[in-house]
Amino acid sequence: MGALEKEIKDCQKMRTFWRKFAGKDERMSVYFLILYFFVYGFLGWCTEVAFAGVKERKFVNRGFLNGPICPIYGVGVAVVVSCLDGFKDNLLLLYISSVVLVTALEWFTGFILDKLFHNKWWDYSSMPLNLNGYVCLLFSLIWGVACVLIMKVLHPLIHKALDFLPEFVGWTCIVLFGIVLFVDLYVTVTDILKMNRRLAKMNEIATELHRISDEIGENIYEDVTEALEWKEEMADRLKERAAEFHERREDLSEDMREQIIELRRYYRELILKHPSHMKRIIRAFPKLESRKYKDALEDLRSYIKKNGKKR
Repeated sequence: MGALEKEIKDCQKMRTFWRKFAGKDERMSVYFLILYFFVYGFLGWCTEVAFAGVKERKFVNRGFLNGPICPIYGVGVAVVVSCLDGFKDNLLLLYISSVVLVTALEWFTGFILDKLFHNKWWDYSSMPLNLNGYVCLLFSLIWGVACVLIMKVLHPLIHKALDFLPEFVGWTCIVLFGIVLFVDLYVTVTDILKMNRRLAKMNEIATELHRISDEIGENIYEDVTEALEWKEEMADRLKERAAEFHERREDLSEDMREQIIELRRYYRELILKHPSHMKRIIRAFPKLESRKYKDALEDLRSYIKKNGKKR
């Protein structure tokens, strides 16, 4: 009988699992999960903005998107609610599961964004016990506590409020918010790609300036070396050759000087006339790091930071 009872319980658990994902469990239906995503995405954005406001003493849109939503919060809490609902009566198991689940989600999100845009959007490298800078033990433990509080305190209230909402109104909100979200996502991705292209131009200019600098140095070295060789071989023609070298170097330096001035002017123009979306992205992610154009991004960040203080 023991084996039969165990098999029956296992079947019941499987039925419960599939009922949730088929939408037969009201709280885990697609309808409610989407609403959870938008609600917790907005609350996450509010949390980030409040934290940045206390730290910076001014409003900073800390979201990845332009609108008032942080998708990683929405997805994270929706996943926690759907996967860990069965553990809510066991605090220890709920906490440990939350830490593991949220850590995995944050690492995966950071890794994907890094590979897609060649930018590291947040960095825990300076924190102890971090993994690739995407996650660290301290914040994972903090997220675990936050998830427990959400599951035990906040989520029941959120669900009751959403349950009170007429389903027609709920679906209308989902469609409207969904359209706005996808438009915002398209605009944001386009802005990031434009930012990367601008950083690429700045990097090309910096590389060209280094090349010209190296070329000038090589020409000076060659002239000096050649002059010394002439000195050893024909001391009486040293002055004549030195004059020729000086004249050639002057002509070369003048051309290169004009190139350097033009390149520096263009480089400065790219910094001064940066689009507003670049300023928002850099302010939203103060630890943003470009894998390909690190120096160019640092120059742009320094200008934005300095210019912001002046205002």
